[in-house]
Amino acid sequence: MDKRTFLIGVLSITAAVLLAANLIQPRNAEASLVVKDNEYTAVTARISKGGEALYLLDNRSGRMAVLMYDPNKRAVVPLTQGTDLTLAFNPRGGGGAPVPPRGRP
Repeated sequence: MDKRTFLIGVLSITAAVLLAANLIQPRNAEASLVVKDNEYTAVTARISKGGEALYLLDNRSGRMAVLMYDPNKRAVVPLTQGTDLTLAFNPRGGGGAPVPPRGRP
């Protein structure tokens, strides 16, 4: 085996490794990712202002905070200051939908 054949073999193996590295790329971060634990749930989703936000829900207290990355400030800023979700789903707490009547129509 001469020097030229060895060099062609090394370059071919290097090209194959680089091709495989380009084909097997790690998964990109995307919206609608949910991470749930016993105490907290974290959800990413698109918001109407554009971009994405992180929704953090405290499962024990029922409070939710919404955080968004502000590229101008280069910081994570809160969009809400801890909303109480129990009021949104409680029909007598205001803000919830009325309870449908029970029984047959």
